Amino acid sequence: MDRTFSALADATRRGILRRLADGDCSLSELAAPFDMTLPAVMKHVGVLERAGLLTHDKRGRVRRCHLEAEPLRDAADWINCYRAFWERQLDSLASYFQQSALNKASRDKSGRRKRGRRKSK
Repeated sequence: MDRTFSALADATRRGILRRLADGDCSLSELAAPFDMTLPAVMKHVGVLERAGLLTHDKRGRVRRCHLEAEPLRDAADWINCYRAFWERQLDSLASYFQQSALNKASRDKSGRRKRGRRKSK
């Protein structure tokens, strides 16, 4: 899983995977949207391949790439383990803000003066 997250850390590699989610394509088709050389894109493809995120096969002179989703599924499962924790934390924060707003509104209605700077003469 470390290799998966390491591979996903780069925006170009995420873009390559996004493209492959639409279907298999050639290396030159993968390289087209990026402002880099084909050898540079090939290095990114190599990283993704070592991480198990893509495979390729050669048909004549054309190298076709295919997305392998299993490592992404494993990473998503790992992240989902923490979803409940973060949802509880965010719900708690939302409750705190709501209670703070209610407390402020009740103080304002009770006629308490708001603290502020005095105007100088």
